[in-house]
Amino acid sequence: MRRYSAIPPAPLPADGKQVKSSSGKDWATFKTLLPYLWTYKWRVSLALVFLVGAKLANVGVPLLMKRLIDGLTISPANPQAVLVLPLGILLAYGVLRLATTGFTELREFVFAKVTQRAVRTIALQVFRHLHSLSMRFHLNRQTGGMTRDIERGTRGVSSLVSYTLFSILPTFIEIALVISYLAWHYNIWFTVITAGALLCYIAFTISVTEWRTHFRRTMNDLDSKANTKAIDSLINYETVKYFGNADYEARRYDEGLQRYEAAAVKSQASLSLLNTGQSSIIAIAVTLILWRATIGVINHTMTLGDLVLVNSFMIQLYIPLGFLGVIYREIKQSLADMERLFALLDQEQEIADAPDATSLLAPAGDVHFSHVDFSYEAKRQILFDVDFTIAAGTTTAVVGHSGSGKSTLSRLLFRFYDVDGGAIKIGGQDIRRATQASLRHAIGIVPQDTVLFNDTIEYNIAYGEPGCSKQQIVAAAKAASIHDFIMSLPDGYASMVGERGLKLSGGEKQRVAIARTLLKNPAILIFDEATSALDSKAEQAIQSQLKDIARNRTTLVIAHRLSTIADAQQILVLDAGCITERGTHAELLAQDGMYRQMWQLQQVRQELELMPAL
Repeated sequence: MRRYSAIPPAPLPADGKQVKSSSGKDWATFKTLLPYLWTYKWRVSLALVFLVGAKLANVGVPLLMKRLIDGLTISPANPQAVLVLPLGILLAYGVLRLATTGFTELREFVFAKVTQRAVRTIALQVFRHLHSLSMRFHLNRQTGGMTRDIERGTRGVSSLVSYTLFSILPTFIEIALVISYLAWHYNIWFTVITAGALLCYIAFTISVTEWRTHFRRTMNDLDSKANTKAIDSLINYETVKYFGNADYEARRYDEGLQRYEAAAVKSQASLSLLNTGQSSIIAIAVTLILWRATIGVINHTMTLGDLVLVNSFMIQLYIPLGFLGVIYREIKQSLADMERLFALLDQEQEIADAPDATSLLAPAGDVHFSHVDFSYEAKRQILFDVDFTIAAGTTTAVVGHSGSGKSTLSRLLFRFYDVDGGAIKIGGQDIRRATQASLRHAIGIVPQDTVLFNDTIEYNIAYGEPGCSKQQIVAAAKAASIHDFIMSLPDGYASMVGERGLKLSGGEKQRVAIARTLLKNPAILIFDEATSALDSKAEQAIQSQLKDIARNRTTLVIAHRLSTIADAQQILVLDAGCITERGTHAELLAQDGMYRQMWQLQQVRQELELMPAL
């Protein structure tokens, strides 16, 4: 994926401490945004033309007001002033007022698409990038905090563009025009006072805002943490209720809110200091300007029109400058928010397609784990020299104690991780030389814990093949023996399944998983302990369906109950990451090994379960 980011990966703080941002990092963040805007350079250029036009018209208004007042002022040189109606000046005044508004609205109209398209492009890019990151990243992420980072970051893009191009830049253009006019037409003191006050104002605003930026960063981090706790608690609603910990969760959430409240109070106190200092500088400057203008009128070196002109200039300058602190603070906040957004973009893809990767050449071929070594962490190896082949169209089952590495095999086959040693091949092709999209399209899985989207049953089944017809969905549901159940619901296929599918039972969720896998029609199937969480009756009903869809497909079954894989063409026993036994069910029972011990233990358990029913 193409990325324009020029900033190094920024760690997302997990301890509540914020990394202080330098001006260099802020500028780097801003440069990261520029290519997204410059894609529409003609719109940007036209918007800037309208911006300059609006400022020229705005500066021209006081000049016409000066001419109007001087034209109406009785003086020895103009004794008949009140008898003459300056119609041309009045019309020009109205035109300039209208032009100021017109140019501003044209600027907004032209630039709107640039801003919104930049926000859309960045948001989509982040979304795609997050889906391209490895499972390792997603196992470590905090969903609530990350979603807040994305939300604030995309909003920060719009705010930064708005405040920079439509507030700061126009103000500085107007300042340049006004100071140039004052320097050319009036006493040097007007320029000195105006420029000096502006420099003091800007320096004070920037220094105080820089000092108080860390308050905002702290608030952002605490807000993300509080939101993470809230979402995590709500997602685990049942667990909270099971243990009666609603008050405990509320206290944890309130602890975060309390810290946020303390940071917010400090932020507001520093804002009051900023506003007071800005108002003092503005008041002193305006007073000095009016003092110099009044002296000029008394000395007849300036007219009443000049006095009004200078005063109008000061008002036009200091009204937008009065918001400079707010604007600068918002810009700094937007940059801080965008830092975290672009930090997500800078997360490196652990698993990426090779430059010469091709589509999977023979998805229906043999699956070969060739001397595979793997570890999630460098100090803890999970698989050791795992070597086996699943012949095309056959079923291989893997059994073993919890933690032996069984589910790791399916994750490696999906290429959620890359092997540390050896290779995994499908049809003789190393899966690292195939595109991830074609690899995952060829594999279907029915997992132990089926997680459904909080949408309709129809949507969740259709997820196996987006864009399929209703007839295909119904056919898949019938094949998975869930159609009759769906039709018994008041809303049928439009029934909502709830968060993570919690409105459905375990067996119903498994049948939905089977239906969408059937709809996908993959060449390779993985059953990752697909029935271990079900009762015996539900397991028997679903097991026959699993065998039907596995027929003539290359299938890997990760099993907990050995009775479900007795007819597999090959059974592997995995212990501590190593294959210790392999063979058919009968062959393994004939050996006095781990498989036979596991089988006997499960048979005893089944007999004990049946005893109360006898």
